[in-house]
Amino acid sequence: MIVCVQELGMTTERIEVRLEPEQRRRLVEMAERDRATISEMIRRMIDETYDAQMHERRMAAAKRLVTREIEDVPDPDELSRQLAEAHGPVELYQ
Repeated sequence: MIVCVQELGMTTERIEVRLEPEQRRRLVEMAERDRATISEMIRRMIDETYDAQMHERRMAAAKRLVTREIEDVPDPDELSRQLAEAHGPVELYQ
């Protein structure tokens, strides 16, 4: 069940989450230690988990880029010839 709520200009959604008793105990302990509400703790955990996953994905993408083979770029005259062959001659300055 999801219910939208607007308080103090901020729209939030209320969701129902089922927790094991031990999970709830841990969550309450963490909230008390941080002087935060349970809702705030859950929002923080979601944000931290999302940020960590995105960081991992970016790092994996960067590693893939680093290991890619890069072809040699031809000299400007050869590149111009290849482009003219592929797309026809083009006047750069008209």
